[in-house]
Amino acid sequence: MTATNSLSQDQLKTLVGQAALQYVVPGEIVGVGTGSTVNKFIDALASMKDRIRGAVSSSVASTERLQALGIPVFDANEVSELSVYIDGADEIDAQGYMIKGGGAALTREKIVAALAKRFVCIADESKLVDVLGQFPLPVEVIPMAAAQIQRRFEALGATATIRQKDGQPLVTDNGQHIIDVRGLAIQVPLEFESTVNQWPGVITVGVFAHQKAQVCLLGTSQGVRTLDF
Repeated sequence: MTATNSLSQDQLKTLVGQAALQYVVPGEIVGVGTGSTVNKFIDALASMKDRIRGAVSSSVASTERLQALGIPVFDANEVSELSVYIDGADEIDAQGYMIKGGGAALTREKIVAALAKRFVCIADESKLVDVLGQFPLPVEVIPMAAAQIQRRFEALGATATIRQKDGQPLVTDNGQHIIDVRGLAIQVPLEFESTVNQWPGVITVGVFAHQKAQVCLLGTSQGVRTLDF
């Protein structure tokens, strides 16, 4: 077994986090996502913090990590456009459509992604799938609508459960709840995203098709593989 074949998932995340630096535009503000892979990117970004204006972050956790490394964080309302948004994914398909929200930051992630001209996804090769839906689909919901939204997913043949933390429903950075939906095969992500977003009480569905990736840096046993969509 060669050294590259024995890279751990953590090492693959470090590789793609460092590779994403090539998409950061000097002198500008970079959009930064959330999660363990993005944490590797944030750590790498510290090496060029003097060459960027700062970042717009999609979560409290990422904001705290950026600020701890001396990277200024701007509110999304202060920025009209970003050249790039860099974030991970729970699943990504061959068109660049993704499922995101395993870290419960999907709404803010979608807001920051919508500001960006380019979405660069960083992930390890286990996240690349043929059809979205094997990973439980996160949906951020207003709590009073949770039961009816669960029933709508169950009518599609899926199972839908409210995400828990410490024995209570998890509360997002936005003060809402997350429903995790299992048993879906999302064949037409754009249509599915548009449909579910219309359900009353849904804040954001974790299908990123309208805000898809243009590039995916995939950590593989052979190194970083670049997919362009």
